[in-house]
Amino acid sequence: MASYDVIFIGSGPGGYVGAIRAAQLGLKVGCVEGRETLGGTCLNVGCIPSKALLHATHMLHEAEHNFEAMGLGVSKPKVDWKAMLGYKDDVIGQNTKGIEFLFKKNKVDWLKGWASIPAPGQVKVGDKVHEAKKIVIASGSESASLPGVTVDEKIIVTSTGALTLGKIPKKLVVIGGGVIGLEMGSVYARLGAEVTVVEFLDRIIPGNDGEVAKSFQRILQKQGMTFILGAAVQSAEALKTKAKVTYKLRKDDSEHTLDADAVLLATGRKPFTDGLGLEALGVKISKRGQVETDAHYATSVPGIYAIGDAITGPMLAHKAEDEGMAVAEILAGKAGHVNYGVIPGVIYTHPEVASVGETEETLKEAGRAYKVGKFSFMGNGRAKANFAGEGFVKILADKSTDRILGAHIIGPMAGDLIHEICVAMEFGAAAEDLARTCHAHPTYSEAVREAALACGDGAIHA
Repeated sequence: MASYDVIFIGSGPGGYVGAIRAAQLGLKVGCVEGRETLGGTCLNVGCIPSKALLHATHMLHEAEHNFEAMGLGVSKPKVDWKAMLGYKDDVIGQNTKGIEFLFKKNKVDWLKGWASIPAPGQVKVGDKVHEAKKIVIASGSESASLPGVTVDEKIIVTSTGALTLGKIPKKLVVIGGGVIGLEMGSVYARLGAEVTVVEFLDRIIPGNDGEVAKSFQRILQKQGMTFILGAAVQSAEALKTKAKVTYKLRKDDSEHTLDADAVLLATGRKPFTDGLGLEALGVKISKRGQVETDAHYATSVPGIYAIGDAITGPMLAHKAEDEGMAVAEILAGKAGHVNYGVIPGVIYTHPEVASVGETEETLKEAGRAYKVGKFSFMGNGRAKANFAGEGFVKILADKSTDRILGAHIIGPMAGDLIHEICVAMEFGAAAEDLARTCHAHPTYSEAVREAALACGDGAIHA
């Protein structure tokens, strides 16, 4: 029986980051992982492999649509799907091996197998029981199910199966208009599939800025994706080689069907805590299946903590990473903290969509007076040169103090550009602070400065 200061259960972004940070702070650390590789859902079947396919298919799009306009004469590219999946798997391997190296470097023990907690202070992995002064649940999440939809990961798939389809479908139906569905739908649309997104609500990307959502939908439609909104899926049935999706339109309760070669169920995710034995221990679980914690990530059972997708909040890898850092620092006697008001969200389509902080909708609901600074990428020289003029930067600032309350970007490299605004918000900056900061020319980031200027006397290039 090994003894540890802390054992993290799960080696996803929350677990592995927390384990490394705790080891850096002088604690003896173990991290349990049942997969053959470290990194959790994110590195193995989520964030990283999907971004590899998004990158590959964006390069395909560039070759098919923009190379000729730049004077690059090439024959029409051919897609080798097997080779593309091989590239994706190689990217996964590089990243997961990197985590294994970091564990060795920081002296974090990888406890291989699936965990359960037979009693406070004990973690059972396989036949071995390890002692731990503290236990951190970082077990992540799994795809949410939908009544009437039976997943086989061959024809009717989750995001996991969508990464390993045997062939490119001619017709793909995506159930759910959120981040995962739109990213994977975008991949297959670029590969030539007819992609239809069926969404229960009357808009896509719920929770995001409404203006951004409308613009984003128009852009995706121009790229060939079809949207059926306000539709409740009744069933998805896998036939011999195809699938049939039945849905009802909420406005008139009329029933319709769609034929598809593959169906992607992308209606969200739910916490994965199966097999840990939390209920027997008395750990409080919410109605949504989330582990309940206090402000310091402690559960209702002393010595047991939880972070990441297993607890409340947005199911984002970087949110889990921040919580992993924070809980490690708390357990080491320091003041770990996460600023939940400044956690960005990114959709990695082309163009990208990024957001942080308040939306116009949340500010109106709160009755807070605000002003909007907006700038189109069509006014950005670098964006026009790179065929990336679609979209805009939108900054929301307090009407009286000018303090930045939120920002929303749809456009090139939005996922990188948003972080300038995150840093500004972390330090309580005003829009004028951004506007008075010199930005290199020509860069996409100038659009952020112009939007900040638009919160004041006006943008220069608009």
